[in-house]
Amino acid sequence: MPRMKFLCDADRCIECNACVTACKNENEVPWGINRRRVVTLNDGKPGERSVSMACMHCTDAPCQAVCPVNAFYTTADGVVLHSKDICIGCGYCFYACPFGAPQYPRVGNFGSRGKMDKCTFCSGGPEPDNSAAEYEKYGANRLAEGKLPLCAEMCSTKSLLAGDGEIIEAIYKERVQKRGYGSGAWGWKVAYRETIGS
Repeated sequence: MPRMKFLCDADRCIECNACVTACKNENEVPWGINRRRVVTLNDGKPGERSVSMACMHCTDAPCQAVCPVNAFYTTADGVVLHSKDICIGCGYCFYACPFGAPQYPRVGNFGSRGKMDKCTFCSGGPEPDNSAAEYEKYGANRLAEGKLPLCAEMCSTKSLLAGDGEIIEAIYKERVQKRGYGSGAWGWKVAYRETIGS
């Protein structure tokens, strides 16, 4: 069974935010929530890198581990989803997630912020596939239609990859080998600013 994953190739991302816009439009995400965002490091300086961030659908998801009501679950495809019917909006998942994926739909005092929202890998929620109830709560279920998340499909530079983790790994490995980085995504010299075998 495939395990669905995202990967953003920082060497290809041009910070166009097409992935962010595609996600918001496809899923009718409420104002104030960004299921996907582009983070830029060293903005305007040499070595600037942009990375498209969302839920990474972790194998051992910390959000799932800390949820006191077990609102989170992992599908057979390895997609980490949560049930808005079970969620109590405590925010533990928000603090546990290293990617900032779960978010409150509103700003306010505890109890008035609503139930958490997060990236669904365009695979809906626990309601029947492609039903009106599923779309209203979770957005489009493109996975049930045999499609990939729209954020990855709209990426003009193919920086954002989505799909079976093994295929994504093979694509990225080929890219890194063609770039000649040696070991690591950016190579030892770039990551640690050292020379090898001085």
